[in-house]
Amino acid sequence: MEWKWKLAQKLEFIWWKRYLQNKDPDTYLDRKKRYWQDLLARMSPLLPLPGNQQILDAGCGPAGIFLVLEGNQVDAIDSLLGKYEQLSHFQPQNVPWTRFRTLPMEDLDETEKYDVIFCMNAINHVRNLPLCYDKLVKALKPDGYLIVSTDAHRNGFLKKLFQLLPGDMLHPVQLDIREYENFLAERKMHILKSFLVKREPIFDYYVTVSQKKAS
Repeated sequence: MEWKWKLAQKLEFIWWKRYLQNKDPDTYLDRKKRYWQDLLARMSPLLPLPGNQQILDAGCGPAGIFLVLEGNQVDAIDSLLGKYEQLSHFQPQNVPWTRFRTLPMEDLDETEKYDVIFCMNAINHVRNLPLCYDKLVKALKPDGYLIVSTDAHRNGFLKKLFQLLPGDMLHPVQLDIREYENFLAERKMHILKSFLVKREPIFDYYVTVSQKKAS
């Protein structure tokens, strides 16, 4: 798994560079803001965001959900933040409500700090999946919310094939939505809803909203 993760990290940054090279930064960031706002609107019946909350954007990428969380105190972590500084589309000066740290999820060491944790398009990129779920749940306050989005396999045969062969080197983790949900349930998270955002030929893109119940 270690070699897969290291290779995936290299390929991830190469992908971002190629994907963004011909995109105007302002146009791209405006589109990303609309995307995140639309997604927050879909979650709003489950996830009230009144502002002035402690929020973590885990695996934030260069244009994560931190873009639309003004009015909150946001930490954004990603193991590739040092690389993203080379991209004109990464503009931390325009999101003063956000503190950035170059940090993999496995090294997160917070306890009951955050009201809301977003882990968007990142959980299938990690090196140690169980440890990352442990860290994210530990960092939530009692009654806090954890929102995880990811590509999930729809076909069991293809899932096993991708796990055995390098069919998707950007994503070292290859699971279905029930397996992702089980990681939450095993950590006593209450799953409020998993909803399908987009269907693709091999993967379904899901968002799962869960809550950490106070003991």
